[in-house]
Amino acid sequence: MNIFVIMKRTFDTEEKIVIQNGKVDEESAEFIINPYDEYAIEEAIVLRDEHGGEVTVVTVGEEESEKQLRTALAMGADKAVLLNSEDVEEYDPFTTAFILSTYLKEQEYDIILGGNVAVDGGSGQVGPRVAESLGIPQVTTITELSISAGIATVVRDVEGDKETVEVALPILVTAQQGLNEPRYPSLPGIMKAKKKPLEVLDLDDIDLDEDDVLAKTETIEIFLPPEKQAGKRLEGGPAEQVNELVLLLTSEAKVI
Repeated sequence: MNIFVIMKRTFDTEEKIVIQNGKVDEESAEFIINPYDEYAIEEAIVLRDEHGGEVTVVTVGEEESEKQLRTALAMGADKAVLLNSEDVEEYDPFTTAFILSTYLKEQEYDIILGGNVAVDGGSGQVGPRVAESLGIPQVTTITELSISAGIATVVRDVEGDKETVEVALPILVTAQQGLNEPRYPSLPGIMKAKKKPLEVLDLDDIDLDEDDVLAKTETIEIFLPPEKQAGKRLEGGPAEQVNELVLLLTSEAKVI
């Protein structure tokens, strides 16, 4: 089984993020594999171990993304591919999806997995755009996956409920939290990852140039959410607390 995972390098939202000149300051940020993509990588490895074949992890990014690709290899993926976008000044979900789909059109695949969303942008567009470009079925927000006789049985999250779908391969699916528990790279896995193939392709290697992948959208502003204000403790008896609460809701919160 030929399994591909589309992965993104994102900043760690658990760490402090600094905005400078309308952009995330990458010098002060910690970067990781997009957490939803970790579910996709884990599921790909489970499928490979069950059905045979190999797992290839693909990302669009610059040289720094090799670190996250090596982490995916240490988790158990077989190969990695970096589609180098250093010549692209501005890109959006269209750009990323177009580069990925151009590469994947020349590959043989049974299933493509990706994260449901990226924690930095949160658009959830890249996976569906890739599937549309490749002309294959897509199933998003999946929480269970099994494959038998060329048919994938998928359970997906539907606003708190579940929907079961059967789809013939090849397909693209995007992983939701709860699909699995991603493994941590082991020391032997980290050592093996150093010897696994990591291919770097420039845009011209896949017959693209900058004009082909120009962003379709423009980011107007990036800003952090306002800091949470300190809470207030209401003093006095129940009647006094109610009166003060109503006053605060009226004069400060302005919700009543």
